[in-house]
This record gives sequence, structure tokens and C-alpha cells, in this order.
Amino acid sequence: MQIKQPIDLLIEARWVLPMTPGDATLESHAVAVADGRIVALGATAALGARFAPRERIVRADHVLLPGLTNAHARLAGGDAAGGTETVRERLRLQLARMLLAGITSFASDDPFPQECARVAGAARMRAAVGLPLGEPGDAVQDPIVQLARAEELWDEHRSSPWVSLYFAPASAHLLPDATLARVRTVADELDARVAMPVHASTAELERSRERFGRRPLERLAALGFLRPGFTAVHLNEAEESELELIARTAVSVVLTPQADARRARGSGLSARLIARGVLPGLGSGAALPGAALDVLAEARCAALLGAAAGRSAPDAPAALEMATLGGACALGLGALTGSIEPGKAADLVAVELDALSPCAEEPHASLVYGATRAQVSDVWIGGRAAVAQHQLLAFDAQELRSLAARERTHEPTLPDATAALRRSAP
Repeated sequence: MQIKQPIDLLIEARWVLPMTPGDATLESHAVAVADGRIVALGATAALGARFAPRERIVRADHVLLPGLTNAHARLAGGDAAGGTETVRERLRLQLARMLLAGITSFASDDPFPQECARVAGAARMRAAVGLPLGEPGDAVQDPIVQLARAEELWDEHRSSPWVSLYFAPASAHLLPDATLARVRTVADELDARVAMPVHASTAELERSRERFGRRPLERLAALGFLRPGFTAVHLNEAEESELELIARTAVSVVLTPQADARRARGSGLSARLIARGVLPGLGSGAALPGAALDVLAEARCAALLGAAAGRSAPDAPAALEMATLGGACALGLGALTGSIEPGKAADLVAVELDALSPCAEEPHASLVYGATRAQVSDVWIGGRAAVAQHQLLAFDAQELRSLAARERTHEPTLPDATAALRRSAP
């Protein structure tokens, strides 16, 4: 008689989308989890015969896929009105909203890195927290001041399983060569990633040529930034030679389709990047009052922008891969999460599909073009349930309701929100 292997969790779903090379739709499959890691992926009957789970979860009308990654977000706003505790309250609300939307990992370049790191660590969400570096003379984000603070934060979070730090300079056209060179030196010393807006708009390119005599990517290449560990955010403008440079230097790219579309600058570059072997990540960018932190919606927008611009567009599987593995790789987490493979962390999301949708034929398309964040039913991070049957477990529900009520009483009016949109940097 075969002795079954004990495990912590067996999740059975009608469809599993692993987001691995040669990605296929796996029907009636399951994922086995032990010690926070994926042990096996296989047919439900086969894994049922092999393992003895402490907990067995069946989602008969659901798609199971890797946790979504919000690869660029600004969550708490740009000011600390109300003090540090108010900033932490905003962050807790935003992290809760992301969990309910199936987001298990994120990158943030808020001007409050210490608070963001602590809130994310307490919530056990995977967070890449940016150290913002503004223009020289900026009293809040001056690069010299922020670089001096980096070592202290690094020591605090060096051993955290949830939080990593990276440098988040302002757009290249705003920073002189000396500042960028210093950022690169410190990042090299700490083995830190660097992510910054690059080629976000035609105006940015014109200012870069006026001030430095060349386009930002060319300048960053000369300064030694374009290599693995560098992420170009808000990439909306690129010539063919620049796309080839990105592919050749193995840098990451994060697109923010909805945030850029609001500024009338979305470009639909995703398919052209994918054709060169560059899988972009997706992010929500700066949060606005009432705006959802929804990576599924970003995937839909990315797929539609290319078609609207008269260019080739990523198909639904590629759009979902950007929302999962692409974002994880941009955060430096590709070896840990972003796909369903044995040995990786059990960061998983179950999405319930409408019984009348044609999902049996095209579950990828049903997710990208038909599903909403409201259909996310379950979320696991490291095998631990953060959302179960639409109920948030990672935060105290009563506290969140109180925080949300206070937030609503202080939301800006529509004109204020519009002004905030104009002011918010990429």
C-alpha cells in the first residue's frame, strides 16, 4: 500500500494557468503546497492519490493562476498630512485593496519608504520598496539626503522575507550626470535594483535632448545603467534601435497602461517588446481617489492599447503573463514567484468565472476581457490564505471599515483630484 506524502494544502481547480514556457490551460488540475512552497502541479486525481493534505480546497468553477504583481505603484499619496500614522492607515487600506484584487506582490515608490516597508512586512505581502530620489535641492527627496538614509533602511530590512529595497530616481532628464553616477555607485555597493521613468512622453525626450544632447536611454547606457537589475518604468516612446538596446542589455520594463492613458500618452509597446524577448511587467502608477488598484484591468488595457494604436497587441495569454511573471521578474522576484512551478513560493489566486462565459475554450481570454477584481475569491501568499472566499483575512475588517470611512471624509473634490492628476509625476 502506497503511503501518501503529508502536505499542508492541496488546491483543486477546474483550470490552472501556470504561466510557464509553453503555457497551456490545464483542466482539472491541482497544486500541492508544503512549507509555503509549491511541491507539485498535476492532474487532480494523481495528486489526490499521492498526497495527504492537512487542508483540501476545491474551487470547481475557478481559474487558479499565480498571484498578480503590481510592478509600479504609488499608494499613499505625496504628502504626510496627518502624520506618520495617517500614512500607515492609507497604506493598509491600499494593501488590503490590492489583496482583494489578487495582487500578492508590488513595487512602490512612495516618498514614505520606511512606513511602506513596515506595513507590507506586517501584512506579509511581497514588496519592493523604492527609495525615492528627486531633483537636487528637493527638500523631501533630495538624492544626497536619501542616499544617506539608504544604509539605515537596508540594515533594517536586509533579512526580511517580504521586503526588498531599490532606488527610485526621478526621470533621467531631471537628474545631472553626477547624481546618476552616485546612484549607480551606491546601488552597486548594495547590489540594489534601480527603477525609474524612462521615455514616458515626447516632452520628456525633448527636455532630455535640450539639457543633455541625447535621449535618456542613450544617456543611461553611457552611464552604465542598462544591465540586469535596471527597470525602465512608463516606457511609452521608443525607436526600433532602442527596443533592441533594451533586449540586448536584459533590462526590465514596467508599463502602466491606465495611468498613461489618462495622460493621453499610452503607446502600446508591449507586443513589440515581447517580440524581442522582453516580457514587461504591469503597474497601476499613481493612485487617484476612486481608482482601483487592478492588475487584471491593466492587462486588459495593455492588450487593447496596441490594437487601438494600429499596432499588434499582446494576446490574452501574453497579457496575463505580463500581469504575473513579467511583474515578478521586474521586481527581482522571478525565481521566487510569478509562475506555478515546484519549488516556487505558493503565491496563488483563484478567480471565479461566470458559468455562462465561454471559459472552457478560452480561460485566458475570459480573465483578461471578461473578469473583474470582484471575481477574485481566494489569495494565498507563501501558502497562507490572505483572502478566503472573498473574505479578507490579512487585515482586521472592522479597522479597515473605519479607515475607509475616515478616508472618504477627506477625499478631494473632483477639481482637486484632477489637479492631483496633473501634478503627479510618473
